[in-house]
Amino acid sequence: MTNLKIGIPTMSLGRPGLHPLDSKLRDAATQGFEGIELFIDDLTHHANTQFAGSLHSAAKHISALCKNLNLTIICLQPFAFYEGLLDRTQTNTLLTEKLPLWFDLVDILDTDMIQIPANFLANDPNTNEPRTTGNLDVIVSDLQTIADLGRSRNRNIRFVYEALCWSTHVDTWEAAWNVVSLVNRDNFGLCLDSFNLAGRIYADPEAVSGKTRDAEEATSKSLQLLLDKARDGTLDVSKIFYIQLVDGERLSSPLTADHEFYVPGQPARMNWSRNARLFPCEEERGGYLPVLECARAFLEIGFEGWVSLELFSRTCNDADVGVPRAHAERGMRSWGRVVERLGLDVAVPPGASTYMISGV
Repeated sequence: MTNLKIGIPTMSLGRPGLHPLDSKLRDAATQGFEGIELFIDDLTHHANTQFAGSLHSAAKHISALCKNLNLTIICLQPFAFYEGLLDRTQTNTLLTEKLPLWFDLVDILDTDMIQIPANFLANDPNTNEPRTTGNLDVIVSDLQTIADLGRSRNRNIRFVYEALCWSTHVDTWEAAWNVVSLVNRDNFGLCLDSFNLAGRIYADPEAVSGKTRDAEEATSKSLQLLLDKARDGTLDVSKIFYIQLVDGERLSSPLTADHEFYVPGQPARMNWSRNARLFPCEEERGGYLPVLECARAFLEIGFEGWVSLELFSRTCNDADVGVPRAHAERGMRSWGRVVERLGLDVAVPPGASTYMISGV
């Protein structure tokens, strides 16, 4: 049997402020998920509404609840806007104030991993000057520093780095892997995400077609490179800490200034991502990314471990109390489709492969 464990991010089950974290966890467990990626936004809202703002108390409650539900907390995320900052006082503040708090939280939550998305901090709103550098030496040094701080603890903390398809400087898996290789720490690894991989080289939400000009060719080359690097040993599969499988919706019109998802000053791919992700194999909802091709390549290189279904969607903003359960059902049923279509030797909960379209 293939050694895969299925998880889902808490933000994929509904928006904080609309859907309580504890009920989202119960819905995930009920549908058969084995783990969750815990978003700091969810934990913060839980702390503010249930524990007078105490993140430590909220973390203790969530840790106990997850243990009771047999849910593993895969990671705490996102530790965002960190590497490559031009204002080094901000870097120091993150390392001396924010990071120690996160170390406390992961200890309480009984997880050993923090996710770092590749920086996408926008230009200064007043001067329009960049606030990050693409200097690889600075980026690598910053990430080595945080990895070493994680290694210096009694309980080793791992960091997982992910290229977002709208990140400012590191926006492909190849660039992210190059950073991971240069950081060269055993506790610093990579997240491979089908949405961010395909969202950069296959999809173009600003195009009428929804695709880049060389979508198929670029994706084929990128996935072949992944396979080649794994086979020749230049990509260490043990440094892939988890993978994410998710699709995207082909928009009915280009995401330009007159589109409902458009936000001035923000990358189109980011706005598309925040509104129109789909679970894998949801073609009836407009899914069109090569998720199965990505998943097949991720598994052919020998990956084993956590598979997370990271959905961000406008449907998460629906205040209906049934949203988390509907999303958990959609996620697990889509996983059943992935297992079936790829012929994986993986057990799925009963009914997961029988997909039923719901309104959410």
